[in-house]
Amino acid sequence: MDITDLDADPLRQLAAWLDAARRAGEPMPEAMTIATATVDGIPSARMVVLRGLQRGLAFFTDLTSDKGAELAANPQAAAVLHWLHPVHRQVRVAGPVEPVSAEEADEYWRTRPAATRRNAAASYQSSVVADQASLRTRVKDMQLHTDLPRPQRWGGFRVLPDRVEFWQEAPDGLHDRIRYRRAGNNWTIERLSP
Repeated sequence: MDITDLDADPLRQLAAWLDAARRAGEPMPEAMTIATATVDGIPSARMVVLRGLQRGLAFFTDLTSDKGAELAANPQAAAVLHWLHPVHRQVRVAGPVEPVSAEEADEYWRTRPAATRRNAAASYQSSVVADQASLRTRVKDMQLHTDLPRPQRWGGFRVLPDRVEFWQEAPDGLHDRIRYRRAGNNWTIERLSP
């Protein structure tokens, strides 16, 4: 990678790499690891789906889930996207987190298939359930609703990047690493040793 070939804005550069992965046939290129931590510093990571790059990395979830509770108490996160196509790449992002607006959550909710809306409304993510059958009964009860509104406990978060690192594999192990660091309203771009 040549720094002069990269976009001055890391979110635009991330969008370009994401588009390249899509065009190359990468399965589920929007899959993203989100790492959070409790106020005591106990880390947790899980896979989510990147749903937007406006001002940051947006994803949606049950706000009462473990990740939702951790982000409410400690609004900082790190994210990783990883692709094997068109070349082996990863992007790491870290920064503060803000909730998406209710309007944005409503808009995304309406795009989801009816079955996934029912599942999300019936399931209280991360909570203990007696058994799979009771959960399936709650989902079945939701089928009575033709236009299920978004539950108040379901919304999204946006990671607002302070640091973004682009990594690209090199066959000889001298991998390319370029880091963007926020400097006020601008970005400092620097090469890192692999």
